[in-house]
Amino acid sequence: MYPTVKKVIPRDNYKLIIEFDNAESRMLDMKPFLEFGLFSKLKKREEFKKVKVSFDTIEWEIGLDLDPEFVYEKSVRIK
Repeated sequence: MYPTVKKVIPRDNYKLIIEFDNAESRMLDMKPFLEFGLFSKLKKREEFKKVKVSFDTIEWEIGLDLDPEFVYEKSVRIK
């Protein structure tokens, strides 16, 4: 079972700092995904920054959310 998201902070250059319930902080680089489907709407920085925690994962105001497993697997641990 994967840890759940507790906090998300949008950063410049389409990166997210994510805190999980296992006390890990990880960085998720969203740049590689911005060319696909709804993700392309996140190219607008004002839309990208409207990310929030929703249940156990992250979600944007445009209705786009990610599986918590994806968020954890695609992110890298930071100190």
